[in-house]
Amino acid sequence: MSGRILSIDTTAEFGSIALIEEGRVSEEILLHSPEGFGHVLFDQIARLLDRNDVAVSAMDCFAAASGPGSFTGVRIGLTAAKGLAEATGRPVAAVSNLRTLAWFGQGALRATLLDARRGEVYAGLYDAGLSAVNPEAVTKFALWAAALPAGAEVIALDTTPFASLLAGRKVIQAPRALAGAVGLIAWRDWMDGKAQDPAAVDANYVRRSDAELLWKDGGQKPAAG
Repeated sequence: MSGRILSIDTTAEFGSIALIEEGRVSEEILLHSPEGFGHVLFDQIARLLDRNDVAVSAMDCFAAASGPGSFTGVRIGLTAAKGLAEATGRPVAAVSNLRTLAWFGQGALRATLLDARRGEVYAGLYDAGLSAVNPEAVTKFALWAAALPAGAEVIALDTTPFASLLAGRKVIQAPRALAGAVGLIAWRDWMDGKAQDPAAVDANYVRRSDAELLWKDGGQKPAAG
């Protein structure tokens, strides 16, 4: 089993794609597209595969960062992975961005966070095997920091907004390109038989989109598109 995986992350302004072969990153590309990735993603994927002389049909699995992140960005990456998987008859591994951040940790307890705005963070707590110790949640940062177990290291893309409440803790800044880590986690999941049928894969928003909140809370149903 070669374990060849195409991995996609389009969950933020900076995204990435990666080719994983036999449990290692063959190539990872950082993408920057403030206007979104829908118009650049497939061209970049084609170039990546061409450079490595491998066809999309040679993939054993497709992987995507499943969020939390940009509502549209999460959908673009997942839809691409699911579409390619359906076309080739392969499974999909959807990997939480918070779990992906834990990949870059070194300790026994790895606390991960992403800025959720409004003074809140998306937060997770993982062990060294990347299993969740607590369910992922969205919460006020100060409450999360106060409840963080002693000895837990903190991993984030940018800890600058939270530096004052993280004094004395080990803090690791993860790289902007996450697709390699997403793919390596997906490779482990695929090897363990945990990759899924594309139809069973969905986004991991942790918190509902603003449009859904508006609709549920008595606002007008959002227009299509």
